[in-house]
This record gives sequence, structure tokens and C-alpha cells, in this order.
Amino acid sequence: MLVNCVAYEDGRKLADIAVEDISDYVSRPGCFVWVALADPTDAELALMAQEFGLHELAVEDVKKGNQAPKIEEYGDTLFCVMRTVETSPPPDETLLEGQMAIFVGRNYVLSVRQNTQHGFVAVRTRTEHEPELLRRGAGYVFYALMDAVVDRYFPVLDALEVKLEALEVRMFQRTPGRRSVEAFYGLKQDLMTLRHAVAPLGEVASKLYGGRVPSVCVGLQEYFRDVFDHLMRLNAELESMREMLQTAISVSLTLISIAESEVTKKLAAWGALITVPTLIAGVYGMNFHHMPELDWLVGYPFALALMFGIDGLLWWRFRKASWL
Repeated sequence: MLVNCVAYEDGRKLADIAVEDISDYVSRPGCFVWVALADPTDAELALMAQEFGLHELAVEDVKKGNQAPKIEEYGDTLFCVMRTVETSPPPDETLLEGQMAIFVGRNYVLSVRQNTQHGFVAVRTRTEHEPELLRRGAGYVFYALMDAVVDRYFPVLDALEVKLEALEVRMFQRTPGRRSVEAFYGLKQDLMTLRHAVAPLGEVASKLYGGRVPSVCVGLQEYFRDVFDHLMRLNAELESMREMLQTAISVSLTLISIAESEVTKKLAAWGALITVPTLIAGVYGMNFHHMPELDWLVGYPFALALMFGIDGLLWWRFRKASWL
């Protein structure tokens, strides 16, 4: 689906144009075209490839989708793929993965988003209100889109941290069980999803401000370095959270083991309390003729007193040892 097709000149919006007129505006000096597509069909991609002269391998990557973050150069065209990570609406609040592919040329930007809930209209609005920066051309639009994708990672990470804190509090309020462990591992899976989007993108951003910078990014190195700094901060927070999550899983499993040990001790204590009367009753239940206790007048109360006495002593010892 075509979202926008706009021509810009001297940092200001010139006009909304038809796709068929793209080649006319691209050829004009000082003018560049910004086209945004959302979940395009193969026919729409083919039309854009024809208008902008896109490389067939890059177009094929967009069609396949689910690509790892990367940046490639095809002649004068820069091709970048980023992963988008969003949180679905309540009550599910699961992580949704998407893809943002950007083609950047000397005088055009083509952004293709796939499987994303939210568009980038706000980015276009912001850049249009900054004509001095927009005058820098397609490279600045590329930076603005990359910065927007990276900024959207932070709320996702904050939500994961809130979930982790809630699970940690719940872990000490009651004995963890299967559901608790499953929740921790589910959170770990979400964390790895975000990490797979962030970590490779750091290498992509590093190629845009240091060393041989692509021609469309020349003069914008400080902006891309800022994006790289944000990605490094995200990576550090992700690594810290991963360690905290691993510790929480270990503590949870330890608490489960301790709870099982407590149950085992209680069962052993009650087993001992039951065994003593059973043993005494079993001995006197044999009814051998030459058992002197059978003729005792106080034999029955003596046996009961012996049972209760020994059990009472054992119960006191178990209570003192916190087994009961």
C-alpha cells in the first residue's frame, strides 16, 4: 500500500505526486522524492524498482521479509534493513516483530515497512517542520527514520523491565511453581527478540559515521553517531537485564528446591511420629505366651504412655529443628 509519495525541494514540501511522475522529479536538481510503502505487493515493489532503478537483490530481500539488520551499497544506492519490535495492545502485550527496509539514493528515499502496527507519519511531520535540516536531503531523512526505529526500542525495553520487577516481587510472595518458571523463560524469549533487533543494528550504525561513509551520509556523521550511542546504551541495558533475568531464574529454581526440601522434611517428621506407635503396637500385638508385659495390670496404659511420650519428645525436637 502506498502511504505517501512526496517531492521536496530546498528543504520544503513541493507537492504530493503520482508514482508515475517520480522519475520526472528525481531528475530535477535540488529536488528529492520520499516514498513510503506499507506491506506492499510484489507489483508495487516492481513499480518502485522500475522508477528508482533498484537492484534486484535488494528488492528480493524486501519481498522475502524477516531479514537480519544490515546495510548494503548497490552503486549510488544505500539499502538498509532494520527490525521493528512493538508491544501488542492489552491484555496480550506480546512482542510483534516487523521489518523496515530503506532505499536511499542521492535524490530519493523509499521506505518499506512490513508487519508493523504504527507508521512513521510523525517522522515525516517532524522533518517537514525542520526545513534547515531537511535541506540536507535524503541522507537526513534516512537518519530520521533510523532514529525513530531505535527510539521505539526503549519503551519495549522499559515494559520488559517492569515485567521482570513484577515477577521478582511475586517470586518472594509465594513459592514459585511451573507458571513462574514459564513466565521467566517467556520474558527471556522476549528479551532475546529485542536483542536480535538491536545488536546487529549497532554495527550498521557504526558504518555510517566512521571510516568510509556512504556518499548520501556525508556531513551527517554526528547524527548517525548519536544513533549509535543510543544503540550502545540499549545493548548495555539488555545485557544487564539478561544477567538479572538469569539470576532470577536461578533464584526461582532454588526456592522451588528449598520448598520441596521443606515438604520432604515434614513428611519425614510425620512418618517418624507414626512409626513409633506402630512399632510399639506391633511388638505388643504379637501375643507371645512368655511376654511378661501381657500380665501387667498397667500394661495397656503403660504402652499408650510410652507411645505418647516418645511421640511428644520427637514432636518437640522436630519443632525445634523447624521440621514441623
